[in-house]
Amino acid sequence: MGLLSKRALSIQQFQFNSQLFACPICRQGIEISNEGKMSCLSNHTFDVAKQGYVYMLNRPIQSMYGKELFESRHTVIQAGIYDRLQAAIAREITVEQPVILDTGCGEGSHLHRICEQLDRPVGVGIDISKEGVIAAAKYNPEQLWCVGDLANSPFNEQSFDAILNILSPANYDEFKRLLKRGGKVIKVVPQENYLKELRKQAFANSEKESYTNAQTVERFKASFANAEVKRITYTVPLEAHLVQNLLEMTPMGWHINDKESIQLQEITIDLDLLIGME
Repeated sequence: MGLLSKRALSIQQFQFNSQLFACPICRQGIEISNEGKMSCLSNHTFDVAKQGYVYMLNRPIQSMYGKELFESRHTVIQAGIYDRLQAAIAREITVEQPVILDTGCGEGSHLHRICEQLDRPVGVGIDISKEGVIAAAKYNPEQLWCVGDLANSPFNEQSFDAILNILSPANYDEFKRLLKRGGKVIKVVPQENYLKELRKQAFANSEKESYTNAQTVERFKASFANAEVKRITYTVPLEAHLVQNLLEMTPMGWHINDKESIQLQEITIDLDLLIGME
């Protein structure tokens, strides 16, 4: 698929789903021209880029995540390490033709693989990292991708059946604004044994060897009256070539000086699925 046809396809998808979007500057609705120009009544404009995403930040925000991190994350997720997590999330989304927002989508692999398990979904991803969103549009042209800020998001209220927040900072007030009635917020946070093999080698006998998310879980429960917590834990073999990718994609790996010394044959995924409904 060439760049022009990819952009043309994205423009059509944005046009078809234009009701989801609102100007992040003035909150008015947005129209999308056949040339890929998104504009509101106050004439604030945003363009569909040639790669097939839209940049909707109204001020520059510096992301600490670079292209290498997102390429590594794509490689690890495509290897199937998070398949059981993605399947568990997909099972929580029970409406037909769901409209799903992934907040902090990165390079989009989680959203794409979850959408593959659902019936005619509309998947939208947002991240402040332009590098991440460029990668998302490159790998997953079936979904809609935006560079944007959750604190000032480019979406209309009550637009989404499900909002995903996978190992990423949250904005619960904004989630509630964007969620349809009866919709679900699905937040994923680490449990105590998440990547324990890596943590054990990298941070033996230090406070970083252990982890707790108790405060995050309590805050989520305080924000959503009907909150559920479901734990997903399993250990999978880890092919040798994926070790360096895993170190590159996780902040834990950034603090290891001698990355070549890390040898892992398996890795444990241990996560809490926090499910809240409005």
